Amino acid sequence: MQEYDVTGATVWLTGLPSAGKTTIAHELAARLRAEGRRVEVLDGDEVREFLSAGLGFSREDRHTNVQRIGFVAELLASHGVHVLVPVIAPYADSREAVRKRHGAEGTPYLEVHIATPVEVCSVRDVKGLYAKQAAGEISGLTGVDDPYEEPERPDLRIESQHQTVAESAEAVYALLSERGLA
Repeated sequence: MQEYDVTGATVWLTGLPSAGKTTIAHELAARLRAEGRRVEVLDGDEVREFLSAGLGFSREDRHTNVQRIGFVAELLASHGVHVLVPVIAPYADSREAVRKRHGAEGTPYLEVHIATPVEVCSVRDVKGLYAKQAAGEISGLTGVDDPYEEPERPDLRIESQHQTVAESAEAVYALLSERGLA
């Protein structure tokens, strides 16, 4: 039976669509797993499909979605899992509520802002959302015609357009190490 470190943590990667959140999370997850750590990636799209089906994209529904993800993340992290959460979470008060939940339970929580400019994200356009918004096919795109409240004091800010995915993941790993969580 493989032994695991019992200290878990939640690392919330927030940023605009196509900022690189999920890519960085998966890169970091692979490294942590290689070191024998239990890791879960709570991808925003997968969570919306399975845990938050039926929610729309109103402010209230986005808040509910973030709180559900935060609850699951804290639960897993409190049981020794490193939980990587690449989820936009556009509103500061929603992210703060998740941080407070973790704090109340004594569970480590780190907020990482993947601070990729909207101009870069729209070129990457991994899911075609920026093109659909520009064509008038969708509205409410975070950072374009719907708000994104950038974190004022994240634990780490990464400008992914200036470094490789591996370098971005390494920066998050270094933060975990600095906090005694890796």
